[in-house]
Amino acid sequence: MHKGCAITVGELGEFGVIQRISGRLPQGAAVLLGPGDDAAILRAPDGRVVVSTDLLVEGRHFRRDWSGGYDIGRKAAAQNLADIAAMGAEPTALVVGLGLPPDAAADWLDALTDGFRDECDLVGATVAGGDVTRSETVVLGVTALGDLGGRPPVTRSGARPGDVVAVAGRLGHAAAGLALLTAGAGAGAPELRELPEAHRRPRPPYACGPRAALLGATAMLDVSDGLLQDLGHVAEASGVAVALDAAALPVAEVLAAAAAELGADPLEWVLTGGDDHALAATFPPAVRLPPEWTVIGQVEQGHGVRVDGQVRAVGGWDHFRE
Repeated sequence: MHKGCAITVGELGEFGVIQRISGRLPQGAAVLLGPGDDAAILRAPDGRVVVSTDLLVEGRHFRRDWSGGYDIGRKAAAQNLADIAAMGAEPTALVVGLGLPPDAAADWLDALTDGFRDECDLVGATVAGGDVTRSETVVLGVTALGDLGGRPPVTRSGARPGDVVAVAGRLGHAAAGLALLTAGAGAGAPELRELPEAHRRPRPPYACGPRAALLGATAMLDVSDGLLQDLGHVAEASGVAVALDAAALPVAEVLAAAAAELGADPLEWVLTGGDDHALAATFPPAVRLPPEWTVIGQVEQGHGVRVDGQVRAVGGWDHFRE
């Protein structure tokens, strides 16, 4: 290798890639034995372990010409950590399977690792281990682990008629950002810059999950595939109807500005856009919610999801629909 040339993961080899990743990741408090052996060992003080897994494929979930390695690491970690928080649990660790093309630059790998580390730092978690292999495109398989701290899990099946429906976090931002990137629009508009960033790097309200459990949330999930679609899962699992008030939905000013740029309806982004990983939950009506939560509707007898009394097409993300 000539001096000054970038190192690729192909030049590092599998062992070198693993060593490079391991050397950049601190060991978290929940990890008794981290990367380097055949398996990691984690503390499980609750006696139960919350587990969730996701797969991210280049070209389907992210594009390297739109997102750097750091952003991809943050996004991959965020969408998995949000699943743990949505159960009312505290995230403790991630295990990452990584497929890499041999021509991927080593500094891109370093940035990816730093993204995972920094997102985990937000919740006190760590990357406890994983595996790496050669692949034609970048593929990430991420498993998240969490601890309930003695609390019962908050599932999708506990909503009851009379409960209020509330959300915490951003809605529609990632979808609007994807629309701007796809259209090549708004690049020179500083007021719209946060939307492509929202697509590249979501900001889940992690702390709201365990706090919602303590407040008595009856059902909860993270909004990864669109508000209508995900609340439809709550309605189906709980055997209830969810009635939303369009006027109560949080449509940010920046969404209205992007919609004007693209000739779109910002409410559609809020209702059907995924990848923000906001939390949606149902609570007994007597619960006094903190300001992080916005009440957007209520749970009723029946089935399905309605907006202002009208059944809406679910929309949202489907991996097998173009």
